[in-house]
Amino acid sequence: METAARSRAWRAILVLCALILLGSVAELRAGTLLSPGAGVLVRKSAEPFGLFAFAISSGSLQRKWLALKDKLDDDMVQLALCDGDRDHCASPAALKLLAIVDQARDRDGRAKLGEANRAINLAIRATNDGTDDVWSSPLATFQRGAGDCEDYAIAKLAALRLAGVAAEDLRIVVVRDTHAGEAHAVAAARLDGHWLMLDNRRMAMVADDAAPIYQPLFVLYQSAVMKYVDEPVRFSMAATETH
Repeated sequence: METAARSRAWRAILVLCALILLGSVAELRAGTLLSPGAGVLVRKSAEPFGLFAFAISSGSLQRKWLALKDKLDDDMVQLALCDGDRDHCASPAALKLLAIVDQARDRDGRAKLGEANRAINLAIRATNDGTDDVWSSPLATFQRGAGDCEDYAIAKLAALRLAGVAAEDLRIVVVRDTHAGEAHAVAAARLDGHWLMLDNRRMAMVADDAAPIYQPLFVLYQSAVMKYVDEPVRFSMAATETH
């Protein structure tokens, strides 16, 4: 009798587990847990705006970024040398940028990002490259004292790196400004798992998920140019079923 009772108890537990499992799968297939629609799970990307991006290996933007990257690396070396020996720094542009870096270094977290954003916005006069759309290195921009939107973003990238922000927490994002109806570039910095947009058109920083005027197009990270996909990567449970 005891053995029969134990057997019935185990059967009841197994049935209960099966019902729970089937119920969970049914809910998942109905799309009620994580996303609307049948059987769809949405994974959020770690890139700004939570959208996935894939690396591209050709195109004018990729060529511009790779050409600029060499100049940017050279500038970072010169800035580091001047940072270590201000008295013998022969570049007024480097000293001007380093003065901004010093102010950012004295701050932490959001205040550090905000200081670099505000100071560089004020230090550079907005100008339009016209059809040439030249992407300038930070020192070239500060020497000229003027730049286009991407020049602001590149300078902010360099300043924040020197101020101690990790490279993996910095991006340049090419967006479509839906208010202005044109392409635009901004720097993006990750803080506490959230991306903030550092825009030369406004002093206040805004989180990516609170910036509906930005339609993300490309994201630039170190030596990579990545193109955003239109929708998050989706995984359907139905696709895992064997036929």
